[in-house]
Amino acid sequence: MIPLPLHTDAGSEPGEAAPPPSGARDECGVVGVFAPGEDVATLIYFALYALQHRGQESAGIAASDGERIMVTKEMGLVNQAFDHARLAGLAGHLGVGHVRYSTTGASVWDNAQPAFKVRRNGRGIALGHNGNLVNTSDLARGLGDAGAKCTTDSEVLAELLASGADHPSDGAEPGGNGLVGGPAPTADGLDDAIAAGCAQVAGAYALVAMDERCIYAVRDPHGVRPLVMGRLPGGGWVIASESCALDILGAHHVGDVQPGELVAIDADGLRRRQLATPTPHFCSFEYVYLARPDHRTDETTVAASRRRMGQLLAETAPAEADLVIPVPDSGVSAASGYSQVSGIPYAEGLVKNRYVGRTFIEPSQSLRQLGIRLKLNPLRDVLEGQRLVVVDDSIVRGNTSRQLVRMLRESGAREVHLRVSAPPIRHPCYYGIDMATRSELIASGLDEDGIRDFVGADSLAYLPLEALVEATGRPKDSLCRACFDGQYPIPVPGDATASPEPRLFEAGG
Repeated sequence: MIPLPLHTDAGSEPGEAAPPPSGARDECGVVGVFAPGEDVATLIYFALYALQHRGQESAGIAASDGERIMVTKEMGLVNQAFDHARLAGLAGHLGVGHVRYSTTGASVWDNAQPAFKVRRNGRGIALGHNGNLVNTSDLARGLGDAGAKCTTDSEVLAELLASGADHPSDGAEPGGNGLVGGPAPTADGLDDAIAAGCAQVAGAYALVAMDERCIYAVRDPHGVRPLVMGRLPGGGWVIASESCALDILGAHHVGDVQPGELVAIDADGLRRRQLATPTPHFCSFEYVYLARPDHRTDETTVAASRRRMGQLLAETAPAEADLVIPVPDSGVSAASGYSQVSGIPYAEGLVKNRYVGRTFIEPSQSLRQLGIRLKLNPLRDVLEGQRLVVVDDSIVRGNTSRQLVRMLRESGAREVHLRVSAPPIRHPCYYGIDMATRSELIASGLDEDGIRDFVGADSLAYLPLEALVEATGRPKDSLCRACFDGQYPIPVPGDATASPEPRLFEAGG
């Protein structure tokens, strides 16, 4: 069924794009819930709150009562997109949700998710996507006129699944070989459409999708983006980008949706189907910056991994200083680890303004020049006269670090020794993080001495790649390290080491 009319808040004009920040930008977060007897829309709302760090531009929820899918999505943060009235209009026992940060182009309402499509049989499909596809143009061309109308890779995915939903892959029976852990799906289910569609897709994707009666989750064979499963106290299921979304709902963490795996959940239970041979290449930058500190992996937590990064950074790049201070928030755990190993006291020298949102701040040129001061304010009484080790998670373009060092010196710091808990970022990301083009990445054109001079620090050191790998607890070959070493696990059309062919579509997730 066609979804209910969607709403637009005053003050969130389509087409208004926030100024690009200097660092790596967040991506998207997805949630799927199947919980008969529960208020699923509210559960998804809370889960999206936990994933707000992955996307601040738009939020959306689709829910079904078993007969029809209703969708509401809006620009802004989760609490700005939804109120009690909107949640009450999303009645149902299954649903999916999405928070978006576009990795290319403008932030507009039309690109908010979940994407909704109507299948040939009149039923619907709603989809939320985290990641980037690298063959979107080819997929869209294959969809003809329908593909030409799509504006994001996520919408192309939804159209691909909708167009194939009534035509299972050649030689496959609906619910055929490979389904385990439950009975076969109904004939109008999406299992085989997803299997056939994903066989055509290249890139990074962690998907949640739904029809009127079932929720689905699938990861690309490399498992670049995270996707976890949890069991609700009442017996329902949650699938989400990070474990913190399970925690907020009191769900028991069951484990990951595996690379190349399809999970389907309906009234008959949970089904798992391996669509492709897994070749894991989990994004190493999830550990450095993207994921929340309380996200759990099989090997460790993100907080423990970042603390270990700081410990190894202190061993490989010591400094004579009086204080170790973090750049909030992702530098906090690493700074504590650096302090622990170095014996240099830890202090909070920067206060973060947590209410600065890109989506709703359209500063003038004069305000833009203030840059980092909109988000961070130094504590002069802590910093004055001190030799500082400043621990940050990464340097992308270098402009933010330059402003930061200048601000610390203006606040009385005697020396500023910048330590970065990741290796230099020399290559763009094509799998779901806006890392800029290669020409904009400062480490692609300058060595450490050149970067140090640009940012104005007394010294600068990065964490070696081998140390980062050690901190994750994963084998090196199971991590995507492309932004650091240029080894892309998924081939990118065009010259991936320079700049790819121009994108014809926004990156939806």
